Amino acid sequence: MAKILVVAHDPTWREVMEIMLQKEGHDVISEEESLKAIELCRKKVFDLVITDLKMPKINGIEFLKAVKDQRPDTLVILITAYASGETAINAMKEGAYDYVEKGENWQEELKRVVRSALIKKGLIEDYPLKEETAKEAKEENSFCGMIGINREMRKIFDTIKKVSNTPANILILGESGTGKELVARAIHENSSRANKPFIVISNRSIPDNLLESELFGYIKGSFTGAYTDKQGYFDLANGGTMFLDEVSNYSIALQTQLSRVIQEKTFRRIGGTEDITVDVRIISATNKNLNEKVQQAEFCEDFYYRLNVIPIFIPPLRERREDIPLLINSFIEKYSKMFCTQITNISSYATELLMNYDFPGNVRELQNIIERGVAMGSSNIILPDSLPLGTPKFDIDMTENGLDLNYELDKFEKGLIEKALQITKGSKKKAADLLKISFDSLRHRIDKLGIE
Repeated sequence: MAKILVVAHDPTWREVMEIMLQKEGHDVISEEESLKAIELCRKKVFDLVITDLKMPKINGIEFLKAVKDQRPDTLVILITAYASGETAINAMKEGAYDYVEKGENWQEELKRVVRSALIKKGLIEDYPLKEETAKEAKEENSFCGMIGINREMRKIFDTIKKVSNTPANILILGESGTGKELVARAIHENSSRANKPFIVISNRSIPDNLLESELFGYIKGSFTGAYTDKQGYFDLANGGTMFLDEVSNYSIALQTQLSRVIQEKTFRRIGGTEDITVDVRIISATNKNLNEKVQQAEFCEDFYYRLNVIPIFIPPLRERREDIPLLINSFIEKYSKMFCTQITNISSYATELLMNYDFPGNVRELQNIIERGVAMGSSNIILPDSLPLGTPKFDIDMTENGLDLNYELDKFEKGLIEKALQITKGSKKKAADLLKISFDSLRHRIDKLGIE
């Protein structure tokens, strides 16, 4: 049981919060006037204070300051009909634990934030969610560095367990940033080859003209610069697994060579005459439609069928939004330890923005966003202004004939506004806040630019 003070001028809101928290088992006192609530805080010690942002006489921020001046250890949660970015930042700087918007699911959100605050206060022993339970839940939802409660992700975990110890080649499909290499590593680590090498081949880091020699090795004198014999990646991966990343970029000639190696399990070094037998499991990945490329004669059909014995498709992050909170918490934990910061949480409004964002860069983009949020955070919580969400590219070619500056600026402004409206699911108030302009100004620009 926690001692909680609820401060709200509206009697309906005050009563609803009081009843809800009492049902959760807490000792709750409610107060209508903020000045009387401040006096209460002088006389009594509360574990948690929940206050409405808009109050007569003094507002929620001023009330927050007064409470923290008197009781620095008391955690304060703000309730607001609409949380602007500036209000949130000011509240966190003044020491607020978090804030909750009066949205559709505000009661469940408030319960979550209250639970998080009381865990922080050290009341976990008297609260239903134990650390052991949280640890078990975390372990249950993770597998070999991957996290997911999404149905398709759970299927992938099961597939990995089933196919790891088979000799079959595997083709991993999915957009950039979905975690194709993680899946490949998980397959290797769960196989009988786990103690053997796992070699990653990325043609993004190896120029096309060097890729063949890197894969197969070469004999001294076989070409200019070949001063000694050199083993290739197939030699190094013998007994283990080779991960061919983005195979769609390989030349047809190299595809043909690789297809032969997979079929015959032998290869020759460049300039060599000896067939070298090799035992390497091939896992490949691509973000392209290889079947379509085969039809267009842009990918070797024989190579495609040798790679695609068992296909695994990883869904984009926008199709597994239920995993976003789990990933956020995992990345916060990782980077707060790495950067030795006190950030252990993310505001509910920042979480909402991320839940509504499409993540063109998928999990990799979310990871980068949280890394920056932890590194740049100025309080113990990640706020919306710390989230570097993607914006439209400003890419204009200037020719000798010049350009229409007003037209280009209007086009860029329109793109930014449409992006903000997309993130906020059409909420003009929230979009205005993201863009740091007034609601009236945004409405004027929407009309002017003809945005629907």
